[in-house]
Amino acid sequence: MNIAVPKEVHEGETRVSMIPEHVARLVQAGAEVSIEAGLGQTLRIVDGEYTKAGASVSPDRNALIQNADMVLRIRKPAAQEVEQMKQGCIYISLLDPFNEPELIDQFMARGVSAISMEMIPRITRAQKMDVLSSQANLAGYAAVIIASERLDKILPMMMTPAGTIAPARAFVIGVGVAGLQAIATAKRLGARVEAFDTRPVVEEQVKSLGARFVKIDLGETGQTKDGYAKALTEEQLQKQREGMAKVCASANIVITTAQLFGRPAPLIVTAEMVSGMQPGSVIVDLAVESGGNVAGSQVGQEVDVNGVRIIGLANLPGQVAVNASQMFSSNLYNLVEESWNTAEKKFDLNFEDEIIKGCVITHGGKIVNEMIANHYADK
Repeated sequence: MNIAVPKEVHEGETRVSMIPEHVARLVQAGAEVSIEAGLGQTLRIVDGEYTKAGASVSPDRNALIQNADMVLRIRKPAAQEVEQMKQGCIYISLLDPFNEPELIDQFMARGVSAISMEMIPRITRAQKMDVLSSQANLAGYAAVIIASERLDKILPMMMTPAGTIAPARAFVIGVGVAGLQAIATAKRLGARVEAFDTRPVVEEQVKSLGARFVKIDLGETGQTKDGYAKALTEEQLQKQREGMAKVCASANIVITTAQLFGRPAPLIVTAEMVSGMQPGSVIVDLAVESGGNVAGSQVGQEVDVNGVRIIGLANLPGQVAVNASQMFSSNLYNLVEESWNTAEKKFDLNFEDEIIKGCVITHGGKIVNEMIANHYADK
């Protein structure tokens, strides 16, 4: 089986989908791995390291894709690249399948089996493949580091001969993987940390990290079977905003991480809440690429609103690209390895397997994922 790994061409993408360590494991399993020349250049990985791992190096991106039985990527492909894939090719990357009807149509037309890394089921056996969690973990860390660098004061309390410096106050909204890492990082740097989530079940996790859980009575809330927060009603959102406004007003750093699977991120920090914050405060909107949690945040920009800096940087995991690439590459390898047929040296699409059933979007010219099929049937 010929596995192709082309370079990422998305503007600002610094991560690499496969590192030599995992290429070597695929080769040892019997795969023929071909990479595009310069694949690892953003991480200073020369082509020679891939050839040592057993891969062949091609300067021709088009030929690489045309000859592939499987393509491994981080970002979704351009339309012209889908047209180059041969029938039966297995394509694996982040796909944003709820919002890409044209891309899905192209996959079906070409007979490509498209696998979305976002759709990996959240079950114990699939944790090692969970790209969303691995990348969110690093995004939470990067958010705090960026905020601390932009803030014009230190995070920890200091007792000095000149007087005592009070610790900075950080408020984390959304206690998923990114939020928990943001809490832990801010605490390690010495900040006084508060956190809020619509799921009361996470209170214990927040407290275990040494932070205070902010309680706001929203009535009936909860989480989905996959652990995501359920969407709130407009009335609940308004209560949430009112409850958080006071906490934001006293915070030096606010980090928002609230995202809804397959839907735009909810607006949580309103313009009124931003105006009530202290000049010099910093907000980092981790959800900016899916619509944003903060009024005024803009993708790829830092906006100053009456002295409050709103940071909407895209691809925060890319800020720590070495580790993000190690984790993404491991997630991809683990997915391939899980369904690898050692005897035939190929990837088996076994739709009786819960993981395959959950993450394959198109196969044999049709949508085979029930959730995605229902989503587009309702349009």
